Amino acid sequence: MNTTSHNAANAPNNAAAKSAPPHLAGVDHIHIYVGDRAAAEQWYGNVLGFKRVEELMLWADEHGPLTVEDAAATIHLALFERPDHPPTSAIAFRASGAGFLEWKAHLEAQGFKLRVADHTVAWSLYFCDPWENMHEITTMEYDYVAQQLKQA
Repeated sequence: MNTTSHNAANAPNNAAAKSAPPHLAGVDHIHIYVGDRAAAEQWYGNVLGFKRVEELMLWADEHGPLTVEDAAATIHLALFERPDHPPTSAIAFRASGAGFLEWKAHLEAQGFKLRVADHTVAWSLYFCDPWENMHEITTMEYDYVAQQLKQA
């Protein structure tokens, strides 16, 4: 797993782009930093009707997110408990398994230093723009990507 840090120096010059970006399937989730995950889960439930995503509770450890979703399961918020973290968000775009691998190749060809993360049930690519805003590309096609990465 590549764990290169995120900073503006790692962001390539957009003028160097040689190919069109691969397709994105939508926004997968948004990172929300809160002082108290339990209180945030209750607030998002009471105010917006969001409910806990039980299948993703394996991530809700000391440092991972508690993921909540709307009733249609189309909007996902990853609630990270970070009382001392300055307010910030990260947008996670959704991709198919094949799209994830295309994005990985595309971003590496652009000179990005990526962090590829195996989240047990999903794969994510993390990278920053020149202003240090974090972006993520996620796929839930875990087995497909794991198999393809092993073969690479």
